[in-house]
Amino acid sequence: MSTVKIFQKGFNFSQDGPGNRLVYHLSGCNFRCMWCSNPEGMIQENFEEVDVDDIVKECFSCMPMFFSGGGVTFTGGEATLQFDVLLDLLKKLKENNINIALETNGSHKELSKLIPHIDNLIMDFKHYDTNKHKAWIGKGNEEVITNFILLAEKKIEVLIRIPLINGFNVEPNGFIDFFKKYDTSNMRFEILAYHEYGKEKWKEPYLIKNGFVPKKDFQLFEKTFIENGLKIIHT
Repeated sequence: MSTVKIFQKGFNFSQDGPGNRLVYHLSGCNFRCMWCSNPEGMIQENFEEVDVDDIVKECFSCMPMFFSGGGVTFTGGEATLQFDVLLDLLKKLKENNINIALETNGSHKELSKLIPHIDNLIMDFKHYDTNKHKAWIGKGNEEVITNFILLAEKKIEVLIRIPLINGFNVEPNGFIDFFKKYDTSNMRFEILAYHEYGKEKWKEPYLIKNGFVPKKDFQLFEKTFIENGLKIIHT
């Protein structure tokens, strides 16, 4: 029996891919973002093990709810940590013509193997500098950059999300200098403002003390992207 470890699921509209979507949060994460809104998904403790075929049946039964181009989204935690079972699940869902979105931190070495079975790829890009990435997230960004370059070279359509955190990554020029090295015509960018929606769920000390980004700095960040030809969207 092939099972998926899930700590949360539910419907959401447009924020986890287009349309109305059934969103599965898979347990476990290899990053430790200090602002994470789902800290309960970082470690594999509180989860339900669900058989792959049961998920396929559930998704198929929910198809009338997938309006406005909706479907199923797999997120986390980090969904790609359950790589083999996720790949099997994606293949079976595609056999049933179900639209699939994947939200990922972009760190898995074999991410490219999932791409043929995904309709909407959403990838975080938290920082271009590996040392700062490691200091704030607990791990470097080498594989994220490798996958970003692959997506650019292969012209894979992807939504790149940048969570903007005061003190961490609010200076846009470093991002621009990095992104302009590549053909990003296949990419859209969404800048996400820092929030504390998950703060109360943290069992460990919440280390972000002043993460909110002033409105003018947020607007400048987006404006700089647009002026440099990067496509900004809002979901």
